[in-house]
Amino acid sequence: MSALKVPATTRTDVGEKSLAVLRITTGLVFLWAFFDKAFGLGYATQSKNAWFNGGSPTKGFLSRVDVGPFQSMFHDWAGTWWADTLFMLGLLAIGVAVTLGIGLRIAAVSGALMMLLMWVAEWPPAQHDSAGQPTMSTNPVIDYHVIYAVALVVVAATAAGATWGLARWWSGLPVVRANPWLR
Repeated sequence: MSALKVPATTRTDVGEKSLAVLRITTGLVFLWAFFDKAFGLGYATQSKNAWFNGGSPTKGFLSRVDVGPFQSMFHDWAGTWWADTLFMLGLLAIGVAVTLGIGLRIAAVSGALMMLLMWVAEWPPAQHDSAGQPTMSTNPVIDYHVIYAVALVVVAATAAGATWGLARWWSGLPVVRANPWLR
């Protein structure tokens, strides 16, 4: 039986487009989270709890952290102006950068850090919360936060912004040429 022979150019084209789809969909996850929390679109956030209506995008999640070694730290952060502001600006900036394919390096680092903090808050290694109830964790290491962090690193490392994105234009800007970490 012979192996299927696929021309390298086809594999490259499909790979580039697949990475672009991964980049765009990952960016839209961050943008959706921003818009739902900012305006209360009725999915994870009701209108009355929207950030622009005076609600806190971190209070609900962080105040309910009931597992892991950093539980009290997250409770202290819940609903603070700086946590709300950093979280929302992070969601927006990461979402815009990744969707458009610009600033992927800094978006990958900041997005991976955000996902790490959210992973730590949920603490998947724990089988039971502080009250002794099952956490319902399905995997003690890999969850969706880890997958999003890996996706961000992959799209940055592979320059996925060049396909269906603005990476070429962005890279040509004088400030970006002078500061390659902005790519």
